[in-house]
Amino acid sequence: MNNPKIKIAIADDHAIFRRGIVSLLQNNDDFEVISQAANGQELIDNLNKEQPHVILMDLQMPVLDGIRATQQIKKELPHIKIIIISMHDEAQFVSHLMELGANGYLLKDADPDEVENAIYTVHNEDYYYGAFLLKVMHNRMINKPVKKIVPYFSIQVELSEREIEILQHICEGTTAPQIADKINLSHRTVEGHRNRIMEKTGTKNIAGLVAWAVRNGIA
Repeated sequence: MNNPKIKIAIADDHAIFRRGIVSLLQNNDDFEVISQAANGQELIDNLNKEQPHVILMDLQMPVLDGIRATQQIKKELPHIKIIIISMHDEAQFVSHLMELGANGYLLKDADPDEVENAIYTVHNEDYYYGAFLLKVMHNRMINKPVKKIVPYFSIQVELSEREIEILQHICEGTTAPQIADKINLSHRTVEGHRNRIMEKTGTKNIAGLVAWAVRNGIA
């Protein structure tokens, strides 16, 4: 039996770019483009008819932009994965989108193979760290202020020493079972800590959590 297709929605106000993405994805038998939208409101209206597994979302759109559309969708339909595709490459801007719950972030000049890989990855593993996003995180870590030794006390989120330790392991790309082995805790206990950290920081997923940690000098 064939695996179900990954249903994809595309939101971008540039018709030429939309058509190019659709043409690319239609060449992959694993993908099915179920809707297209020229703005965030049209995208959300389409979600009332049929929900995709993954949304490819531009940011600068009329009526309702990608930032507000991401906030609304993640609040009402958090299971839908969102990959931002944008020309914006500012670190602070990218981190903010990840904290809002975006599952991946690509530049519009990304290689077609990377677009396909990002779709597979967010569908199967919840988030996608491409070379661009890793570079953003790396640069923020290098350029963060060093005078704040414990900057997490200056933000209104209190993490225990154990939570900070687990968060630092997460930022290194360590999985929950690997963290459990390293610090001699059960897998379930580590997941419990991770979920509490996400609640305290107001993040929606691992990508957002890592972005929050980097922005606040913990990673």
